[in-house]
Amino acid sequence: MTEISVAKTRLTGLIHRVEGGEVVHLTRHGKSVAVFMSESDYAAMHPNQTRPGLWEAIVDWRTQAAFYWPDLTPEEVDGRRDPSPGRVFDWTD
Repeated sequence: MTEISVAKTRLTGLIHRVEGGEVVHLTRHGKSVAVFMSESDYAAMHPNQTRPGLWEAIVDWRTQAAFYWPDLTPEEVDGRRDPSPGRVFDWTD
């Protein structure tokens, strides 16, 4: 176990040490405030924790969000759009 108080200037070295299996304690004013460990060590501590895929995260976010999603017909959507052609770009340059 290593205690480090100057992590900002030595991050790359700390990453290499952690990849080698070492657990690094980050300190502030001599007091441990965080632990830097490998992903495999972290996963071993939380074996049942899995991250959702992108679509599952979006579905979960939509169910938790308090947004109003009105049911609009295509005609209503077209009526809300700006009819201007938008920005003109000259591709010949």
